[in-house]
Amino acid sequence: MKKLLLMCCFLLGISAASYAQGGMRRSPEERAKELQTQLKLTDDQTTKITAVYKEQATKMDSVRTAANGDRDAMRSAMRPMMEATNTKIKAILTAEQAAAYDKAMKERMDRMRQGGGGQ
Repeated sequence: MKKLLLMCCFLLGISAASYAQGGMRRSPEERAKELQTQLKLTDDQTTKITAVYKEQATKMDSVRTAANGDRDAMRSAMRPMMEATNTKIKAILTAEQAAAYDKAMKERMDRMRQGGGGQ
């Protein structure tokens, strides 16, 4: 029994550490589902936003590969991509949804600046 409990604690600790280090990126589908819940998106909007996120993920993966671990290069290359993605998403949203999206993005950026991450 003690071994089982110890093993569970060990696995829980490893998964918590990997999550804290950003090891678990959300898929485009997960991100779109989260927005669907937050902003009450229609199925059509969710499908379009998923496609936008998939396009962004492909581009970001190529930037990560090209940057070879240079965080500054990645950051400077990804910023315009993230802004373009936000613009595309806002074009899909209604005015009310876009306002709520802007508010959520601002809160997320504030948390990131304070070291709390984007979760």
